[in-house]
Amino acid sequence: MADTAAVSHGHGTGTGLSDNKLLMWVFLGSECLLFGGLISTYLIYRSRFGDGPAPGDIFDIPFTSVSSFVLLMSSLTMVLALSALQRGDIRNNRIWLLTTALLGSLFIGGQVYEFTTFVREGLGYTTSPFSSAFFTLTGFHGVHVSLGILMLMSLLISSLRGTLTKERSETVEIVGLYWHFVDVVWIFIFTVIYLVPSPTS
Repeated sequence: MADTAAVSHGHGTGTGLSDNKLLMWVFLGSECLLFGGLISTYLIYRSRFGDGPAPGDIFDIPFTSVSSFVLLMSSLTMVLALSALQRGDIRNNRIWLLTTALLGSLFIGGQVYEFTTFVREGLGYTTSPFSSAFFTLTGFHGVHVSLGILMLMSLLISSLRGTLTKERSETVEIVGLYWHFVDVVWIFIFTVIYLVPSPTS
């Protein structure tokens, strides 16, 4: 009877997770494979500069480090948003959701600035195998961050309409799982691209 009741309330059998949360974990698992493939491709082509500039010639590591710190801090504000809603603190939940979205937007703004700077300095998408792999990997991650921002704004709108309540805190938790995922993935991307020296071509 207890198991039947759990299923009727959206809980999976044997996992202890709700169906929606389990689906998110499955989705994130598939995303790990996808990003793993993109990172592997970048590692293969990172030394093939062709006639274009090398990473050391154009990368602004201090700038990207600050941008990365901003994104990582958004994981903290996401935790605070979930914690606030679980306490029934709607006001602070809205504040932290908005803060998380703003921090994510700052990261995207920094990425757009970086991309346009690279293009001006002669590193376009088709300049070299390295540039194609770089823009594909970082751009794909940027798309994921942008989708996360849209999810956060959707939560904020729901909160303002009064439909995001303490009882629906799992919705915020699921979006939080996605948000933490893109943050963790960026740690790997940042390390591989900006911190690990590229071999000379």
